[in-house]
Amino acid sequence: MGYNQHVKIDLHIHSTASDGSLSPLEILAMAQKLNLGAIAITDHDTINGSKDALAFGIPPYVKFLTGIEISASPPPSFHCPGSFHVLGYAINIDDPVLNHTLALLQESRKNRNPKIIELLNRMGFELTLNEVRNEVGECQIGRPHIACLMVKKGFAQSIDEAFAKYLSKGKPAYVDKYRIDGARAIEIILGAGGIPVLAHPFLLQIKNDAVLENLIITLTEMGLKGIEVYYPEHTPERIACYTEIANRHGLLITGGTDFHGPIKPEIRMGSGKGNLFIPYALYEKLISSLT
Repeated sequence: MGYNQHVKIDLHIHSTASDGSLSPLEILAMAQKLNLGAIAITDHDTINGSKDALAFGIPPYVKFLTGIEISASPPPSFHCPGSFHVLGYAINIDDPVLNHTLALLQESRKNRNPKIIELLNRMGFELTLNEVRNEVGECQIGRPHIACLMVKKGFAQSIDEAFAKYLSKGKPAYVDKYRIDGARAIEIILGAGGIPVLAHPFLLQIKNDAVLENLIITLTEMGLKGIEVYYPEHTPERIACYTEIANRHGLLITGGTDFHGPIKPEIRMGSGKGNLFIPYALYEKLISSLT
């Protein structure tokens, strides 16, 4: 327990390997500058961010967890209007089943982008995938990058507006993507030696806490090991509720900012909207659960 109670962590960070705007190297440098005790790069459906960070070398005084955020579908008996994502921590980045599954998910993401552009074109917005590519460089293109170009060309006032009017689920330029079954996502993370954690429960948009708890019980029976309790969108009341559920069912508690870099400027690494503190003790509990 070498770290004191004032050291904070951030276990939900996106890099240019998915839809973030900072490279893994820039993320490591920023984590060190912010004196974060531990971080995890949890890119969408890819472990390339974690692989790159390990290849660069982790700076001293920053603990590093390999990570992933898998887009999955909830168990069939549960309706989740929002985003159902499973985080995986401390995964073996060379696990063949994990890598094969992620390759399929990556292909699905890639195939989605031209369809989104086509829908926007039909609505009268003149933009191309090449324009998006020129803006973002080598990173994996996603909806935030399309939204950025829409703002640049004056089609939306902000990234939030582009999502709210056009790109979010249920909006006219939304295109769904292939997702693996939630149970399979948990199984793959466990198979790669990792810790599966339910990401940002608030974003599931399940209004009834009893229904949410039943979902978490079902996922725990499938092998879920934790809940992302600390998150920028979680109020103190939500944090208390999710903590109680985690404690009732013997689940680990994690937290992160969902940092994407300048593409989402209102969210800062390590502090979210400025008031988020994720204690280092959570990282220690996470690590001790592996032994």
